[in-house]
Amino acid sequence: MRKSPSVPFLIICASPFLIILTVALSILYGTKGIDASTIWQAIVHFDSTNVDHNIIMQSRLPRVLAALLVGAFLAISGAIMQGMTRNYLASPSIMGVTDGSAFVITICMIFFPAMSNIHMIMFSMIGSALGAGIVFGFGSIMRNGLSPVRLAIIGTVIGTFLSSLSSVLATHFQISQDLTFWYNAKIHKVDPDILLLALPIGLTGLVLALIISKSITILSLGDDISISLGQRTKWVKAISIIIVICLTGTAVALVGKIGFVGLIIPHITRFIVGIDYRFVIPCSAIIGGIFLALSDVASRFINFPFETPVGVVTALIGVPFFLYLIRTRGGERRA
Repeated sequence: MRKSPSVPFLIICASPFLIILTVALSILYGTKGIDASTIWQAIVHFDSTNVDHNIIMQSRLPRVLAALLVGAFLAISGAIMQGMTRNYLASPSIMGVTDGSAFVITICMIFFPAMSNIHMIMFSMIGSALGAGIVFGFGSIMRNGLSPVRLAIIGTVIGTFLSSLSSVLATHFQISQDLTFWYNAKIHKVDPDILLLALPIGLTGLVLALIISKSITILSLGDDISISLGQRTKWVKAISIIIVICLTGTAVALVGKIGFVGLIIPHITRFIVGIDYRFVIPCSAIIGGIFLALSDVASRFINFPFETPVGVVTALIGVPFFLYLIRTRGGERRA
């Protein structure tokens, strides 16, 4: 379905205003209310002795920036996976990518508890590759295993297995509390240092995704058409997988496991801007970042004044959406 090219340009042009508004909302609202003048003073005249200034600069600002980055990373990864595989049920959380990252990080927390931030990101990427490799490996050796619904089932089973194995290891080595905190509360305790490391990785992934976006559009038409148009499909798929591994691995290292962003946002984006991935990828990044940041704001009020994991909010939206896709489309792309 073709959309007017003015729509994606409108989203991109409006994105600075929308992001600033989202950042303001995230900083303003929480357990402790903060007024707009205090935010401005904290930015232009930071006072280390002021409690509100410290909350803004050391907690809420890094938190919303992490949510924007992670939402963008997961949305781009989901868009690439869906375009590359022609499977509209594909996403990092369903295809075992995030669970693979979390599994390897659990092992690292057991055996390398003092690992540096850069090592955490690297190991998380290795875990992403492991999870994706296991899921697609099983899919390739099973009859009809690469069909959308079967691959989603395999991904869910493998992801659940890896998650359960992580829990068993955490219980055995007595790090369950640390692991639970890391899974459920990481977004509001994000480390600014790892955030700085994640930024160049994310920008690199976004640039690479934009470079191959036209190729992904062609690939989404099917391998036969791609090959007939002279596209080197294996190279495009290899680069796509590397981008997904880097972005998802970094996202998990930043804030832990957050599901369904990579499933929901590409569908919403394609509905708005069409199927040209030159527009889908940047618009997915914008919409995904804002979606996760606003979900994080909503998570603060579900059980106020206590925090609810942001993954609960994304799951409340994502699970019905996932079931709707299975029922109406079976994950198959329809013209």
